[in-house]
Amino acid sequence: MHGLNQSIAIGPLGLSIGQLLIMLAFGIALLAGALIGRRHRTPTADTLFNLLLVALVGARLLFLARYWGSYEGPLAMLDIRDGGFDPLGGLGAGLGYAAWRLWKAPRQRTALGGALLAGAFTWGLTAGPLLLLESQSRPMPDTPLATLEGDAIDLPALAERDGQPMVVNLWATWCPPCRREMPVFEQAQQEEHDITFVFVNQGEDATLVNRFLDHQSLTLENVLLDARNALGDVTGAMAMPTTLYFDAEGRLVDTHFGELSRATLTRGLERLR
Repeated sequence: MHGLNQSIAIGPLGLSIGQLLIMLAFGIALLAGALIGRRHRTPTADTLFNLLLVALVGARLLFLARYWGSYEGPLAMLDIRDGGFDPLGGLGAGLGYAAWRLWKAPRQRTALGGALLAGAFTWGLTAGPLLLLESQSRPMPDTPLATLEGDAIDLPALAERDGQPMVVNLWATWCPPCRREMPVFEQAQQEEHDITFVFVNQGEDATLVNRFLDHQSLTLENVLLDARNALGDVTGAMAMPTTLYFDAEGRLVDTHFGELSRATLTRGLERLR
């Protein structure tokens, strides 16, 4: 799994490494801004929080502009649980707001500039090595799995059978976002015949999984069992749901931690074509 998308579970809360590093960089920026601002008697906290909000809105708006047709209505567009953010939109909006504040408030330039440099340095120092690792291809794990009928199987065997890109979803019946995204995957599996979709249940038995599928009236192919959460351990997916995208050669090309919408699934599928 890509380093920034590896996840950790803190009780019921799941966070990706990338999210934690953003929080760390923002915290360092707040601290640097407070220390420099105290010396110059110029607070920066409000400006930094506004900058973060502007960046998030910009990232969301650009994503919506790109995948407008994949949302069913305005309420779905407002649901940011799908992780539908475009980094370029966030970067452009954030830099634009920062430049405007530096021009508009001369007294704040030293403190705000120092805060931004501290945050950017922290992000580069912590996330940079992980981003470099993402450029290296990761092979498809051969973790032993089982079908609902109890037959042994693994992901490379499925990939060899179908000879096409593969989307692997790690999920569990007790996981609310996993349950919400299942209809999205069901529709995609019925429509995207050139992609193999695999649903690897983490830590549950066939009886429980079959009961869930029947209760939810879900028709899914390639539902597999990972009784010991071995695939999650190998890929760094400590929280669910997590979706892995492998190309036709079995290389990991993208990951998504958290709930998927049709729009964010479409973005992931684009990397496979």
